[in-house]
Amino acid sequence: MTTFLYSLMAVIPVAVILASVVYTMKKHSEGQPVRKSMRTNLATFLVAILLVAGCAMGASAVEAEDAAPADAAAVETAAEAAEETAAPADGTSKGLGLLAAGLVTGLAGIGGGIAVAAGAPAAIAATSEDPKAFGKALIFVALGESIALYGVVISILILNKV
Repeated sequence: MTTFLYSLMAVIPVAVILASVVYTMKKHSEGQPVRKSMRTNLATFLVAILLVAGCAMGASAVEAEDAAPADAAAVETAAEAAEETAAPADGTSKGLGLLAAGLVTGLAGIGGGIAVAAGAPAAIAATSEDPKAFGKALIFVALGESIALYGVVISILILNKV
């Protein structure tokens, strides 16, 4: 049962996103505005995330149910063993660490892209008016790009902790 849920976690997001892309391309060729297409893709992405999270929770519940001891003596022994160990025995902390690393990298990349998208045209315009301003303008573009690099560094630090 757990293997089935894990395979669903791999197949569902791909199927949902591919269906969304095909639907969006069809509607765009019919003349649908770009904003509506973006909203559709965002909604599809959120649905895929919720489906994967639900499958992951279901697989975790089934796995925990299968691993539950049957008698009271085993429960007491497991409780004593849990008290002796300081670190959690399950992979919850690892999973949250991986999720945090992915979010840090993704959000920092988006932020860096927005910063460079705003800074690069201004740098080009400043350089076209005054070629001596190239160095100063380049600094602002590099500052925007450094946001993404900071995100990657933080995600590497998170992954080293996990």
